[in-house]
Amino acid sequence: MQKLLLMLSRRCSMKTILTGLVLLILGINLPAIAADTSGFSKIYTVKGDFDSVRDSLVTAVEGRGLKINHINHISEMLDRTGKDLGATQQIYLNAEQIEFCSAVLSRKMMAANPANILMCPYSIAVYNLPAQPNTIYVAYRIPPAVSDKTSAAVFLEVKKLLNDIIQEGISLAM
Repeated sequence: MQKLLLMLSRRCSMKTILTGLVLLILGINLPAIAADTSGFSKIYTVKGDFDSVRDSLVTAVEGRGLKINHINHISEMLDRTGKDLGATQQIYLNAEQIEFCSAVLSRKMMAANPANILMCPYSIAVYNLPAQPNTIYVAYRIPPAVSDKTSAAVFLEVKKLLNDIIQEGISLAM
């Protein structure tokens, strides 16, 4: 370790070395967050407790002054209807979808193209699976790629909002 620091000190300033060490230490203490992007969704995974992550996402949404329209209890609905359909497989241990709106972004989005009404409300899904109860998935639908530059610009803002809410919610839960 001493040789490594000596070698680095010859090539880098002490400020650079200290900054790197601080970032390394902080990185060790951050929650494990991974993101995966399919064609239509971005999915984050984090180790934790479902209720804590869900509650923290709600806090992150409401902390921005956004109104939650509804929370869909997807796993409960699937469990209930599965009995009526004879479907016995439990898909989710817990699954909820948080629906909300941003008056500012929604207005910009629909002013760009009235057909963009289909992109509202925004939703973030949070779920875990029976085989991995401590792996929490947090996901949103990626706004579509469109040729209309005004809509495309607003969709980028929506995507940033959703990413920011998820990252804040996950960090609050840890």
